[in-house]
Amino acid sequence: MSDSLIIIPTYQEKSNIEKIIRKVFSLPKEFHILVVDDNSPDGTADIVRGLMPEFKNKLFLETRPGKLGLGTAYIKGFKWALNHDYEYIFEMDADFSHNPDDLLKLYNACEIEGYDLSIGSRYINGVNVVNWPIGRVLMSYYASAYVRLITRMKVRDTTAGFKCYKRKVLETINLDDIRFIGYAFQIEMKYTAWKLGFKIKEVSIIFMDRSEGDSKMSKGIFKEAVLGVIRLRLKSIFGHYNSKYKKKNKEAIASS
Repeated sequence: MSDSLIIIPTYQEKSNIEKIIRKVFSLPKEFHILVVDDNSPDGTADIVRGLMPEFKNKLFLETRPGKLGLGTAYIKGFKWALNHDYEYIFEMDADFSHNPDDLLKLYNACEIEGYDLSIGSRYINGVNVVNWPIGRVLMSYYASAYVRLITRMKVRDTTAGFKCYKRKVLETINLDDIRFIGYAFQIEMKYTAWKLGFKIKEVSIIFMDRSEGDSKMSKGIFKEAVLGVIRLRLKSIFGHYNSKYKKKNKEAIASS
């Protein structure tokens, strides 16, 4: 039984899913994988089902009836991971924009160095992004600067989606209280962990834009992130995190 589960949300990832699964299972450390598929019409889930006998008790699949959003896919995966007793729970994309080799760095930051949340960061050491148009690089970089300005959170890459959580972080956060579904979800999870006092480390990675499949970015997702940051800050000002989590967080840290 591995102590680590990687959650990979999918929608239309037929060209990538088998390759990413095989790459993860080739790593020197054993990881398990949970794919959360949103009824991909290209047969992504069928490919995963076909691989499950080969990777028995290591590869798992949860399906949903339609495209319900990144955030809710991860929440479903988090709850599944907690119910199956994993100690380290990862977020990772299916399209190789996150290098599976970097999973080991994220794991070591939590398991060996003692951090509660490790983040694969594009911006902790300059700008480490490959194959993005300059306009998108600037938008992403300054979006993170905007989040830091509004929230005062000490994280450089606030929208990063390559992460490792210790179990106690996800046990402490009320997952049903997480409201955002796009990039704002990534911000909200980091902000909540930071406000609760968990130890966070950004690990430098090189982000490689997808070479196959379609990007899931949209104007609606970007708008949610811009407005959502203001809502998070207002919730903090009015004591949301202190009142809801303070005691629970102290208990989680004391028991670790």
